[in-house]
Amino acid sequence: METITMNKDQIKEVIPHREPMLLIDEVLEMVPGEMIKTAFYLDPELDFFRGHFPGEPVMPGVLTVESMAQTADVLLLSMEKYAGKVPLFIGIDQVKFKRKIEPGDKIEIEAKIVKVNEPKAVVTCEAVVYNKGEISTTGLVTLAMR
Repeated sequence: METITMNKDQIKEVIPHREPMLLIDEVLEMVPGEMIKTAFYLDPELDFFRGHFPGEPVMPGVLTVESMAQTADVLLLSMEKYAGKVPLFIGIDQVKFKRKIEPGDKIEIEAKIVKVNEPKAVVTCEAVVYNKGEISTTGLVTLAMR
């Protein structure tokens, strides 16, 4: 199977997200319809660090989960049957936060398809966020492809 990489401009050709809500910078590896690994560099100047939390900034958990969903979005929208659809985030399950993500960190996010409801075009992906080689966050993200 072909392995694909993408830069940020190529990612923008696939998913509708834009700054400041685009939370992945590159696709490190992808096998369409199977798995994907992305990366996101947490620039210390990102606005959310100013308020979360002053003096001890960390990436908000909700944005970490969003980066997991966007990684799944790229994987799914790279498939011919979902190309051009809008990925609606409809569910998160079993999310666990194990390690904080701080300014200057570069996280890697992996996702793989674990469940598909073809008639409803609903897909669940298992996602894992790594920070400094250690698991930071795990969970399931479910998307409706509309």
